[in-house]
Amino acid sequence: MAAKKTAKEEYNADSLSVLEGLDAVRKRPGMYIGTTDSQGLMHCLWEIIDNSVDEALAGACTEITVTLHTDGSITVEDNGRGIPIDKESKTGLSGVEVVLTKLHAGAKFGNSSYNAVGGLHGVGSSVVNALSERLDVEVDRDGNTYRMEFHQGHPGIYTDADPSAPSPQSPFKATAKRKATELRIVGKYADKHTGTRIRYWLDHEIFNSTAKFDYQQLVDRVRQTSFLVPGLKISVIDEAVPDSDGERSIVVEEDSITSDTDTLAVNIADSEASDTAEDSAYADDGEKSTAVHDESELEEIEIDEAEDTEADEDFDIESSAAQEAARETALRQAKKNIHPRVQVFHHEGGIVDYVDFLSRGEDISDIWHITGQDTYEEETQVVGANGDLHAQMIERTCDVDIALRWVNDYETIVRSFVNVVETPGGGMHVDGFLNSITKQVRKNVEANARKLKISAKDSNTKVERDDVMSGLVAVVTVRIAEPQFQGQTKDVLGTAPVKPIVTKMSDQQFGEMISGSKRGFKEQSMRVLEKIVGEMHARIQARKTKEVTRRKNALESASMPAKLSDCQPGNDDIAELFIVEGDSALGTAKAARNSMFQALLPIRGKILNVQKASTAQILANKECSSIIQVVGAGSGSTFDVKQSRYNKVVMMTDADVDGAHIRTLLLTLFYRYMRPLITEGHVYAAVPPLHRIALAGKHKGEYIYTYSEEELGIRLAKLREQGIAYNEDIQRYKGLGEMDADQLADTTMDPRTRMLRRIRLEDAAQASEIFSLLMGDEVPPRKQFIIENADDFDRTKIDA
Repeated sequence: MAAKKTAKEEYNADSLSVLEGLDAVRKRPGMYIGTTDSQGLMHCLWEIIDNSVDEALAGACTEITVTLHTDGSITVEDNGRGIPIDKESKTGLSGVEVVLTKLHAGAKFGNSSYNAVGGLHGVGSSVVNALSERLDVEVDRDGNTYRMEFHQGHPGIYTDADPSAPSPQSPFKATAKRKATELRIVGKYADKHTGTRIRYWLDHEIFNSTAKFDYQQLVDRVRQTSFLVPGLKISVIDEAVPDSDGERSIVVEEDSITSDTDTLAVNIADSEASDTAEDSAYADDGEKSTAVHDESELEEIEIDEAEDTEADEDFDIESSAAQEAARETALRQAKKNIHPRVQVFHHEGGIVDYVDFLSRGEDISDIWHITGQDTYEEETQVVGANGDLHAQMIERTCDVDIALRWVNDYETIVRSFVNVVETPGGGMHVDGFLNSITKQVRKNVEANARKLKISAKDSNTKVERDDVMSGLVAVVTVRIAEPQFQGQTKDVLGTAPVKPIVTKMSDQQFGEMISGSKRGFKEQSMRVLEKIVGEMHARIQARKTKEVTRRKNALESASMPAKLSDCQPGNDDIAELFIVEGDSALGTAKAARNSMFQALLPIRGKILNVQKASTAQILANKECSSIIQVVGAGSGSTFDVKQSRYNKVVMMTDADVDGAHIRTLLLTLFYRYMRPLITEGHVYAAVPPLHRIALAGKHKGEYIYTYSEEELGIRLAKLREQGIAYNEDIQRYKGLGEMDADQLADTTMDPRTRMLRRIRLEDAAQASEIFSLLMGDEVPPRKQFIIENADDFDRTKIDA
């Protein structure tokens, strides 16, 4: 007789669980929003906003308002047609309840109400409802305002003690399952007014503790949408910001790009002229620190503090005064950095203006525009008269809108969209575009080989896609009905017929532009081809550099610049390259350095301003090419930081205005062509002292170095207070060459006693804007920046 099965071993129909309605969403939220961290939290907001944007794409909405409430809830309001309020025949539920409680329900599966839209899976609003602790919806239609409320996706009624301050903690009475919830009329409106308001509180039972709302991400997305839907006005209101800040309470970005330079607080004097009060204050970790700021904390410069200096014990006196000054600076900065209460975005220029907004650096070409419309056939499931699905071939329309330009940079910025939904992973539309422009560029490079000074027969001089994309700024958009995406998060467009349509249009229109056959494009096209060929040469040269041994032995040292005083091989993990200003400083530095791991490369004065130069000019420039060659890791898009011959690259210039200018030029070179050196923390600025105090009496033979006029005053005051005698003839250094080898080693080169500023980059896009502003060809914006920030500059820090 068989043994009786235990309950654990039994498996039958009763073991199956059936999750109804939105319970499946709460059980497996990742299937619908990707993650339950910050990314998923923001994705929920995009779903609600995209529904309002779809109304704008349908021509029924002109304004959207996103309000961030102080309790963490968010309201999205539009003046579209309003969610239908009548009964849906099959379910007997109102249109509002169907949209917010039924997955795959909506008006976007046919072609009657919507054509090219972003929210196409029909799960957006209902998923957000399921993942919200509370969701309130109000619809303005037929002269009335209709309202319905939900708790974790279930309809019902909240009883708020104060209707003006609704809360998820208020008492909630759920509607019985399988019964319709009546829409309540809570107000009156003019008959012609329509719209929808959705306010929701995300459920902390679903989202993890690391999920955080990103205001800047919201603003970027809203701005992006205002470009993609010309004429649509989108407002962002943050109720957490007091409405009492004068002109900073509202910022309007309309018709033209506003850079908000009044909110930038870039203390460029720190990297150009002298040290700020922060330079003399210790951080908690024992390092000195100072910063070049903007709204996103662009760069932070850390200073490796000397470990064993005789004067370390005296730093406490300066800290209090310097920290107080730094605190006041931080308060001023915080006031500037706070975002406005209301930001309004309204652009009429479309993606042409968007490319202009995204562009950084000097323009190589104007913005080129590719537009057109074509059709394709696609088999899809359609709903028949009896409600059944069946396959049918239908004709689709594909609208293509592409804007592009090249700038004097190696960074590539390509943004792609389908019906205003961004596709970060690209897809068929991007593949078609890039394939086309690469093919057309190769064709025209071969046709202009003589002008471009290359051999068309040399197989090694073939343009690759990376060469074409270097410095390319493009926005690629298509509008199609029912696009096929890879996954609910819509990262990649998978509708195959789109690719040949985009390729065909790009071949024809871009081909005319790059060949110069289209009127007004001849000069621009040649500049673009020269830039691309320059990138090709840089890539080929970088490959050749990688093929040789990174460290040169004595027999091979001739391949390095003759003026390089290299260090001994075998110390790659600690090797340091000092870029030294002037021959006089070089002589002293040779005697001061530790040749085991410290190399010296002198430069003559101010190097080429690479912000204004072409790739060919940079490679032809002796100083720039020497720096690139000595670092040994290539340049531009081919730069490989792992191939760098040195762990630290130190800019050692005089502590005056000219030295600061040289540092800025060097930083521009590193930022534009060797950016990973900065992003991974390998670029430093030496901090030579400005003064040397010679002590007297029993301390004779001892010296104290100071790095600013403020620090000098504090030091002298402390010496007088302690009764320590010193020589009144205080030495003021005008340049590195004035120091002897011991002084230079102690103050600037010896790791045990020196100070270095480490350059770090946090926000490449904003940093690019600042470099373009300060070092580019456009003089009026730079002049305006100086005027607007003149009050923040400390004139006492300018060398006499």
